[in-house]
Amino acid sequence: MTTPALVRSRGTLADLLSGRSNGIGLIRLCLAVGVVLSHSKPLGFGANDLGYHLFGRQTNVGTMAVYGFFVLSGLLITRSARRTGLIRYAWHRCLRIFPGLWVCLLITALVVAPLVALREHGTTDGLFDNPWDRGGPLAYLQANWWTGVRQYGIQDLLRESTPWGQKSNSSVFNGALWSLKYEMFCYVVVGVLAVTAVLRHARRFVLFLTVAFYLSIVQDWWSSGHFSGPASTASWTFDSPLVGVMSFHYIVYLGFLFAFGATLDLYRERVPINDALGIGSALALGLSLLFGGFFAIGLPAFAYLLIWLSVRMPRQLHWVGRKNDYSYGIYIYGFIFQQVMASLGWSRWGYVPFAAMSVAVAFAAAFVSWKLVERPALRLKDWTPGFVARRSAPRVPVEQQSAVAEEPTSTPTPSAGGPTEELPQQRASLLSGR
Repeated sequence: MTTPALVRSRGTLADLLSGRSNGIGLIRLCLAVGVVLSHSKPLGFGANDLGYHLFGRQTNVGTMAVYGFFVLSGLLITRSARRTGLIRYAWHRCLRIFPGLWVCLLITALVVAPLVALREHGTTDGLFDNPWDRGGPLAYLQANWWTGVRQYGIQDLLRESTPWGQKSNSSVFNGALWSLKYEMFCYVVVGVLAVTAVLRHARRFVLFLTVAFYLSIVQDWWSSGHFSGPASTASWTFDSPLVGVMSFHYIVYLGFLFAFGATLDLYRERVPINDALGIGSALALGLSLLFGGFFAIGLPAFAYLLIWLSVRMPRQLHWVGRKNDYSYGIYIYGFIFQQVMASLGWSRWGYVPFAAMSVAVAFAAAFVSWKLVERPALRLKDWTPGFVARRSAPRVPVEQQSAVAEEPTSTPTPSAGGPTEELPQQRASLLSGR
């Protein structure tokens, strides 16, 4: 007789990862915390990110976390695009990204920046004299409104008072937002693939794209001339409307991970979920981080490992992130408050206390953001404009309306506390990415 544990250790992604009973919520939360822990080194002490030297200068904990977000987003966002129309898909993506981001930018420019100016200069005079000029608080809002960070600082604030400001000789309030424009880029691509029916009828194109990205990464790694160390950073850039400069290097690397997750979803009935593969991926990842070859070996191994962990996570942990998703809030607020704490000198007690305080403050900010901004926004995911609802409502012929009016009302109706049949729209859950 086969035990439940063995049944769960073998099967396909389609069999074992369905609904919301999985470990993705916990994994995303851990990834967000990993970003904060990694940033604690450079922001608190001006050092390299956590794990940079341990991983042979190939990557670090924070970058690994961003990689993980793109893998999971590729899986979940592709699944969402297949189940909804283009307009509904775009609406869901906007609700998940923009409300939280916009409030974060407003708090940064209109609350945090004045307080920092008051502490550093003893006054806010001059901060709002020409707020729309380059470097001003309102210019900060205008430049970063559409996920692309085109202005990192506000005047000269945090430049002299933080280790990162001194190291970079610049004002930086929220460097963690750099990856959002690449995620939004991936959302747009998935939307195009959905509306052109590629996701339904030509999924091989996504597989081809994934392989092409991977071969480009391998070629980039091979041309670097060393087994370990950073990948080649030579890349051309282009200016994109609304979001500013984008790097082809990051489009390829992050695009590969997003496409990898998308491919796993599109071929979910053929993707094996096996404990031997999961453990093998973990070993391959660890060895590549320690001894080299991360981009060619460890990157795809890490992507599969995350999906395997999503399935094999103990059921007792599946509740994490199901109702309250704090990962996005931790990601977008962690950097800001770490900079503020560093300017106050809170890193003087060492890395561990500073990192612990950073995580605690990021959790607090994420809790408020989720309760007051993100969750209320997501409640609008099924909203439809009135004129659209009226146009799409089925019309009942006049003779049927008369017949219905003449029928006796003896059929029992569900009471307020009794069971009711949910509509498919109500049952469908919003699968959102970081």
